[in-house]
Amino acid sequence: MERRVVITGLGAVTPLGNDVATTWRLLLDGRSGIGPISYFDASDLPVRIAGEVKRFDGDGLFGRREARRMDQFTQFALAAAREAVTDAGLVFDDGLKRETGALIGTAIGGMVTLLENYDALKTAGARRVSPFMVPMMMPNAPSGNVAIEYGLRGPNLAIGTACATGSHAIGESAAIIQRGDAQVMIAGGAEAIISPVAVAAFTNMGALSTRNEEPTRASRPFEADRDGFVMSEGAAVLVIESLECAQRRGARIYAELRGYGATADAFHITAPEEGGIGASLAIQAALERAGLPPTAVDYINAHGTGTPLNDRTETQAIRRVFGSHADRLAVSSTKSMLGHLLGAGGAIEALACVKSLETGWIHPTINYDRPDPECDLDFVPNVPRRAQPRIALSNSFGFGGHNGCLLFERWEADV
Repeated sequence: MERRVVITGLGAVTPLGNDVATTWRLLLDGRSGIGPISYFDASDLPVRIAGEVKRFDGDGLFGRREARRMDQFTQFALAAAREAVTDAGLVFDDGLKRETGALIGTAIGGMVTLLENYDALKTAGARRVSPFMVPMMMPNAPSGNVAIEYGLRGPNLAIGTACATGSHAIGESAAIIQRGDAQVMIAGGAEAIISPVAVAAFTNMGALSTRNEEPTRASRPFEADRDGFVMSEGAAVLVIESLECAQRRGARIYAELRGYGATADAFHITAPEEGGIGASLAIQAALERAGLPPTAVDYINAHGTGTPLNDRTETQAIRRVFGSHADRLAVSSTKSMLGHLLGAGGAIEALACVKSLETGWIHPTINYDRPDPECDLDFVPNVPRRAQPRIALSNSFGFGGHNGCLLFERWEADV
């Protein structure tokens, strides 16, 4: 019999707050974390807004010496992992250290570290390039640092599937537990690439919102006047473990991870396929893995980027799978408030699903003023909803045609 997998710990660093409690409270309040870029002078750029993490003290958390040896995306990940591990009540004896692994992904990795060291090379010569550049920028730095922090000897991996990274990290971690290679996995995603080069690149692709004068209203998923996503940063980490392990140590259980689907569009390196076929296959795979019919789902945390094509094709994918039941689903987009955390997006949205199941509240899709006839679902517009969902789906779709869907069930103590 396949092992059941449950969620026992949550951690987050986001544009709304540097912990789960603050982030969740402000999501329910419908608060936006988007503002003018402060990291550098963006006055010459066509896009001058982003979702920056605020008041994050890496030196205070890790010590100045250690913080200088970690790119910001690793610092975010390690801070979120610390919160999740504490929340889960994990105490790592030698046995549990061997049975615990980490899988924290990123879409881009340490781009800012690379750019800073390239500038140092060009302006001051080779001797000014940091000897820590490679371990700082490598995508597996978060997982490696988490393992070092706790002495974990289990599977230690990184994954990079663009905006589906966080969901794939959680889903593949569940598979590691189910096949018996670990009892506990620390899983999620992290990103920190807000820089002139990254902003310029996404702008030139036509992917970013240009609402510089109204940053808190710039991210407007599924709305008729949407004009692109808002680049953001942060991290989210979940502690997932076998049900047996959680029950043995008396852990509080937030939710059960019932299903996981991963597919490819096999269509275009950045654009989703019209009709949402690949996305619908991932949703269907998650349902089949869970052994649940589409009618069992109550809530979908959408990928919901705010780009015209992505939102339309996600709507099509949902209708393709759920048929008439789509009209009874609550669907909301975390990105309307946080912006797009890229490789961390799927992880923070999975966390939002888990919090909805735990609390009985669904956060809104803000900035929803004018419906788009091509996006005709119930997007929980502008205000939170008391709903008591039992089954929640989290969708993530990334450049490269990568699709990842996670299906969670509210935990009932008598199950």
